[in-house]
Amino acid sequence: MPDIEIAPLTPDRWPDFEAVMGPRGGAGGCWCMLWRLKKRDFDALKGDGNRDAMRNVVEDGPPPGLLAYDGGACVGWISVAPRSAFPRLETSRVMQPVD
Repeated sequence: MPDIEIAPLTPDRWPDFEAVMGPRGGAGGCWCMLWRLKKRDFDALKGDGNRDAMRNVVEDGPPPGLLAYDGGACVGWISVAPRSAFPRLETSRVMQPVD
């Protein structure tokens, strides 16, 4: 079993986040901003704009998610934040709030 370590995405770990997202920024330039932006804003920023927007989220804090490390190499990422950090969920017909 691998020895996985978990750490918050903080500004000093930004290069690890970029590495795990890959040169295209995850799913075609998403940079995990899909749910953090309204659709028109997300579409307008796709690619480098979304990367810059996520970097601002990271720099402004609190950490927007967690990074997973295996043997010192960043191997995973998950976005974790209160629902209010994901404004696009407001228009979702499927993901209605339960609270």
